[in-house]
Amino acid sequence: MVQTDRTAYLLCAGLIALAACSSSNSDRTVLQNKGSDTLVNVAQAWAENYSRVKSDVAVVVSGGGSGTGIAALINGKVDIANASRKMKFEEHESMRQNGLKAAVQHTVARDAIVVFVHEDNPVSQLSVQQLACVYGEGGSCSTWTDLGIEVPGCAKQEIIRISRQSNSGTYVFFRETVLGETGDFKLGSRDMQGSKDVVDLVTHTPCAIGYSGMGYANEKLKSVCVSANDGEACVSPNAETAASGAYPIARGLYMYTIGEAEGAAKDYLDWILSPAGQAIVTQSGFVPVN
Repeated sequence: MVQTDRTAYLLCAGLIALAACSSSNSDRTVLQNKGSDTLVNVAQAWAENYSRVKSDVAVVVSGGGSGTGIAALINGKVDIANASRKMKFEEHESMRQNGLKAAVQHTVARDAIVVFVHEDNPVSQLSVQQLACVYGEGGSCSTWTDLGIEVPGCAKQEIIRISRQSNSGTYVFFRETVLGETGDFKLGSRDMQGSKDVVDLVTHTPCAIGYSGMGYANEKLKSVCVSANDGEACVSPNAETAASGAYPIARGLYMYTIGEAEGAAKDYLDWILSPAGQAIVTQSGFVPVN
């Protein structure tokens, strides 16, 4: 009888603890954050650190590309969309047609799209026009020798073009900045899903050229100095030139909300723009906005 009473007591205590835990979890605010693969690493670092600041707020981060994140925002699936490009007119129009408040852009970091080549590639600088010749539809640069370069270990000197998928904000920004608003990529590039995939492939491919956010640079890759026009001095991608806009392919990195951020989302964005949040930007290889 005593044993039975004790068993009942322990069972009851366990149920009470479970109920309390469930109640605690139900009081926790969850923010859904999705989008840019360029931003995904720093966004995950923000979320992890913020959980120590506000234990009652959980930020769930996923990538998939800027276009995917913005679509999720328009469809009411996320609270915050990450983007490495500005929203397009048609995306703003979709929000209006859905009866939503206008999207508000929050600049959370600055970046340079770095042109990467294999560490053995002797190229030191390229112009925007040369990049367009390599990547652009109708561009005639198909071998490194077309650019006056001979790459050791590169069979037939064929340029292997590494690019991103079309839902990527980096893809869109590179296309508009390098190829022009009416330009397009030539067929035959190897289109990677994420920035990490780009740098991994270039690292192991002597003939390759690729582009990605500066936060993905590493010592096994060579970053190319880029000039805005043929014959002009080139500019190296770094924190100073990205912040000033002197680097020809510099850009902002953004978070979007439906209307002005409120409540937990506003608190989170305010923290991201605080010294603590911006220190994580620097640690992740990007440039703080302040």
